[in-house]
Amino acid sequence: MASVAVVSGGTRGIGAAIGKALQAAGYTVAANYAGNDNAAAKFKAETGIAVYKWDVANYKACAEGLAKIGHELGPIDILVNNAGITRDVMFHKMTPEQWHEVIDTNLNSLFNMTRPVIEGMRQRGFGRIVNISSINGQKGKVGQTNYTASKSGDIGFTKSLAQENAGKGITVNTVCPGYIATDMVMAVPKEVLDKSVLPLIPVRRLGEPEEVARCVVFLVSEESGFITGSTLTVNGGQYMI
Repeated sequence: MASVAVVSGGTRGIGAAIGKALQAAGYTVAANYAGNDNAAAKFKAETGIAVYKWDVANYKACAEGLAKIGHELGPIDILVNNAGITRDVMFHKMTPEQWHEVIDTNLNSLFNMTRPVIEGMRQRGFGRIVNISSINGQKGKVGQTNYTASKSGDIGFTKSLAQENAGKGITVNTVCPGYIATDMVMAVPKEVLDKSVLPLIPVRRLGEPEEVARCVVFLVSEESGFITGSTLTVNGGQYMI
């Protein structure tokens, strides 16, 4: 039976590309989503991938949703924590709600999604966890103190969890995309992309969601078992570490 992979925020953008790539690689995929029922229905119709709706900021909802997936599809061996939001504003104008919404969805969700599955992975002696962070979690960005804090936290979470579980056959890694041609980025006016974004990227183009997805497929494979606690940057050379 194929390993079961769960992708949060998995019905649009990078998450959808990851789900499709995992499916093509032979995994049984479940895609979590938060609220866009139309996009989820379209994704399911196009791919046949099972979709599950819950808020990753809610621990109880995550535990119940993951248990349902386990019951319907089988034990979860692969988890891709991809769900994320932005509430961009300068810090001196930021509200507590704008701070907590981003931290809860982008960082606390890693606990909410990972805690219910980690014991099963440890018992079975195998697991692959990939956390999707961001270039801005590495270098920071004006107007994104909340987002940057959450995405930097994702990287720290990865490193500690990787050390705790390395002896149990579980790897934990981070992927940090740069500017990727998702609907959100492509909504930026072309003249802004051409003048303010592309000149910052040495390869002079946006990344494709499928390029991020291919990195994830490699990191969840059995062949990547010696890679853990790592951060893989996928940004066209925009930020090098």
